[in-house]
Amino acid sequence: MPDFLKVYVITDRKLLPEGKFLDGVESALKGGVRAIQLREKDLSPAEILNLGQEVRKLAEKYQAQFFINDRVDIALMVGADGVHLTENSVPVNEVKNRFPQLFAGVSTHSLESAKKAEAGGADFITFSPIFDTPSKKEFGPPQGLDRLKEVVEGVQIPVLALGGIKKSNIASVQNTGAYGISLISGIWNARDIADESYQYLKYFLGDSHE
Repeated sequence: MPDFLKVYVITDRKLLPEGKFLDGVESALKGGVRAIQLREKDLSPAEILNLGQEVRKLAEKYQAQFFINDRVDIALMVGADGVHLTENSVPVNEVKNRFPQLFAGVSTHSLESAKKAEAGGADFITFSPIFDTPSKKEFGPPQGLDRLKEVVEGVQIPVLALGGIKKSNIASVQNTGAYGISLISGIWNARDIADESYQYLKYFLGDSHE
């Protein structure tokens, strides 16, 4: 699996000033992010389609991989590189069988769901929430590092840690063997999104990335 998944950024336009969403996305890409997921659950399908077309153009400009959350149909329409499924989405094996060209990630919250995603042909999974974070409150208390390590050792596909990841705890996440990290507020709440993206990438790729 290529390095682009080491830092996987998920959008949340509500964390950015109004009208600054695409600027924020471009800043993350300028900072070196090469995998970005459009996840704006309150938007209508038409709005996601329109926004997806704009984000895809930016992703192409920076040679980044672009994912759409949940909506396989929209991912195909905008020419996204992949789709990110939830535990309640269409089964990942159906997606991979019909659209093998799409990268497929799956959100998981237990070892059982991680193994199910792997068996279904997922290319990678996110596992969350690792630490306490407002964006993942609905999924219950933090899973912690021990459970993350259990999942990492329980599957063969890349596991990306999600939920409350900060620069101060990246080392402890890396020690579990996690393939990479997934970020929401860690990127979008930054004063300088490009620099923050660069700093996170440095943990995984050293100073070799542009």
